[in-house]
Amino acid sequence: MSSNSPNTTNTAAPSNVWRAIFAGLSASLIGIGLARFAYTPLLPVLIQSHWFSASEAVYLGAANLAGYLIGAVIGRPLAARLNNVQVLRAMIVLVALAFFACAFPISVSWFFVWRLLSGLAGGTIMVLVAATVLPHVPENRKGIASGAIFLGVGLGVAASGTVVPLLLLLGLRATWIGLGIICVILTAANWTGWPQNKEHEVNLQPVVNKATRVETSTSFLLIYLIYALMALGLVPAMVFLADFVSRGLGAGTHLASLFWILYGVGAIVGAPSYGFFVDHFGAKPAIRVFLLLQALAVMGLAASSNHLFIAVLSIVIGTFPPGIVPLVLAWIREKAPNDGAAQNVVWSKATIFFAAFQAAAGYGYSAIFAQSDGDHRLLFEIGAASLALALIADIAFSIFRSDVPAKSATKEDAS
Repeated sequence: MSSNSPNTTNTAAPSNVWRAIFAGLSASLIGIGLARFAYTPLLPVLIQSHWFSASEAVYLGAANLAGYLIGAVIGRPLAARLNNVQVLRAMIVLVALAFFACAFPISVSWFFVWRLLSGLAGGTIMVLVAATVLPHVPENRKGIASGAIFLGVGLGVAASGTVVPLLLLLGLRATWIGLGIICVILTAANWTGWPQNKEHEVNLQPVVNKATRVETSTSFLLIYLIYALMALGLVPAMVFLADFVSRGLGAGTHLASLFWILYGVGAIVGAPSYGFFVDHFGAKPAIRVFLLLQALAVMGLAASSNHLFIAVLSIVIGTFPPGIVPLVLAWIREKAPNDGAAQNVVWSKATIFFAAFQAAAGYGYSAIFAQSDGDHRLLFEIGAASLALALIADIAFSIFRSDVPAKSATKEDAS
């Protein structure tokens, strides 16, 4: 199984490193950015075109989140039987097939299965892509490299607000096919970019044994808790921002789409900027700064009706979903320096926690929204409280347990 192994000297040429990073970026763009976020602007069109009823369309949207959780669970076992690169290639091909299959609404069950499989691919990619690429990146550039990899998520959000509406001019079926073609082009472009160095292959059994001792330590349990609370905090804006602008503020669908594009702009800069911050200041300060910033921004949505202010908040909040990935990856590396085996398993488990809470939040917020007669601001208040609770939990743990971040791993030789 390919694994993040910081003890291994990095001998990859710079050009190969960038090809590997591009392969990772493409995988996150296909498996998460497009597979999840392209559905958002397609949702009303699916209903208006009478492909599905409103309740069926929402149900099908949730299938991707459920699949993401399954993918997060099975990602490492799949890689243990094959290897990381083979699994990643299979997953991006699976997403492309899912887009083509969704062009034909044979039945609700047919559509549900393919949306579920696209989510499964996204969860698997999230678990494996960093562990496949980052071992080939110098230690002092891992933060910005992980940010570049997950830039694909932000590009997918931006594409959902720009490319998808353009494709819809050709029709709904043509849009699904067009998205599949985009995935095929990206897959062909990144197919040979994946790193293949045998020196990064490690035996699965030591990974499992080491992980069992490490992943249940108090420090890592804190990571799981905070990452889960981040999931609860980001869902309200991710799901309800456009509807809040359109119906909650009475601004209409056109302005709502513009705000979603601004959210996508934030998503594009989120992962690289958060990764840059991590490389220069460390994971723990970065997490606290961005948790505070996001809690205030989401609370701002709950408190304001000013369009200009909410436009700015949309950009800020958009940075969070892709940005937290390099933050948490760096935090795990700091907690288990020079232990790639433990890092991989902890990241896998953290992704499972995140996926589970994100899926639960999707259904939970929808239920609260229905029971509160469509109160968007209540959802934003709950989201802000979740982010504030994550910050409080981190600070409280540091105070009462004298939690001092472990020293970063020794810098690898990039020659």
